Amino acid sequence: MRVTNNMMLRNTTSNINNNKYSVNSLNNQMSSQKKISRPSEDPVVAIRALRLRSNLSEINQYYEKNIPDADAWLNVTETALENMKTILSDIRTQCTYGASDQLKAEDRKTILTQLESLRKQIYSEGNSDSAGRTVFTGYRTNCKLTFMEDESNTEYNIQQKFSYEDIGEHRYYDGQVELKTAEEMSQKVTTSDTKQYTYDRIRLAYGNIGSLKDKDGNEIAVGNTGTLSYHYTDNTGAAKTGDLNVTVYETEDDWKKAVKAGNMPKDGAAFIKSTGELVLGNEASETLKQNKASIELNYDKKGNEIYQDIDYIIAVNQTLTVNTNASDVFNADIGRDVDEMINAVKAAIDANDKVDKIKDMMSQAAYSGVSAQENLQTWLEAAQKEADYANDNLQKLYDSYIGNFDEYLSDVNLSITTVGSKGDRLELTETRMSNQQLTVKTLKSNNEDRELSDIIIDYTAAYTAYQASLQAAGMLNQTTLLNYI
Repeated sequence: MRVTNNMMLRNTTSNINNNKYSVNSLNNQMSSQKKISRPSEDPVVAIRALRLRSNLSEINQYYEKNIPDADAWLNVTETALENMKTILSDIRTQCTYGASDQLKAEDRKTILTQLESLRKQIYSEGNSDSAGRTVFTGYRTNCKLTFMEDESNTEYNIQQKFSYEDIGEHRYYDGQVELKTAEEMSQKVTTSDTKQYTYDRIRLAYGNIGSLKDKDGNEIAVGNTGTLSYHYTDNTGAAKTGDLNVTVYETEDDWKKAVKAGNMPKDGAAFIKSTGELVLGNEASETLKQNKASIELNYDKKGNEIYQDIDYIIAVNQTLTVNTNASDVFNADIGRDVDEMINAVKAAIDANDKVDKIKDMMSQAAYSGVSAQENLQTWLEAAQKEADYANDNLQKLYDSYIGNFDEYLSDVNLSITTVGSKGDRLELTETRMSNQQLTVKTLKSNNEDRELSDIIIDYTAAYTAYQASLQAAGMLNQTTLLNYI
């Protein structure tokens, strides 16, 4: 085949362009240190790069955002639970201290101050937040667990179920001594005789109840009697329903008047709205216990409770519930128990103060008359009886509440353990995601990147070939057919 000069020139030009393209491609690689700049240069590398980049982006979302956010949430929750544990432990310590029968006036005042301070702190821990999101309120992270201010126009209907195990004995007192003036003491006066009533009761989660509904859902007015239903299983396994007659009273004092008047039926119950208590007659209480019955109370009250899980996706097909619901830790009975202890301490302080005041009055000249002294002695005996009741109630109440706070502490410890196990799972996942992130980054780099030293070597070879092709083309063009004519 005859090869002409034009054919040689065309081939030379094509080779020069190819070498120049190689030089340009390697120059781009040297600048970016990437194997390709366009998918068309190597479709296999491009497809693999897209897949690895997508995988790395997903891993970065888990490792750099979701996992740290979940870890922060768990840390805030654990701190709040540890604080709650400390508070409950302090209250239990006060119970142990208060159960002593050797308390003095200053001891009672110290206990009262401690309890009032701890009472305020109990539920404030429930408002703990992580980056402005409340951690104990489920999905409603923009809401506080406890009401920050009174909401007189907001009312909720609550249905609270109780079993026979929720029935507990409680002591009530009536007939507190009221001190008189010196002029009144010089005359013959009668004093109140403090009485103690012991009844079984069911205590609701709240006091100051708006209204109680009967078994048909109708409100039972104050002073009226309605019917509640309780449920149990008989010896044959059949489900049974019984009726319990309940009389509603506005305050505890109103109910005590009814008790003194003999209007507390043995087979019925009384509901006190101010304290949120269902006080059971002896026979009614025994019936519920023997049948192992359950009873549901339907009432209106300002309040709220939510139960929702917040799940974080911390890895592919792996979720972690980071929140702890308030219902698992913040038992409404905690505040109710503390309130009753505070009231018992106040009653003991007041009763013992009366005794001290009467003793002081007996030593004053204004009460030196025989009649006044006799009256004061009578009042002293009555006040001492009231103080003895108050001291005894305080001791027994604290002694019984030690067990209650042991249960509350058990719930908090369980929640702390649960949060700790979640933290361990999160830490293991974080370690795995860190290794996975490093692995994918390495694969991505191997697929897309080139070592600069390798690029320089290839660039030098390509540039040398390009320069050689230019020199060869220059020598070829210097000789034509005319040189041989």
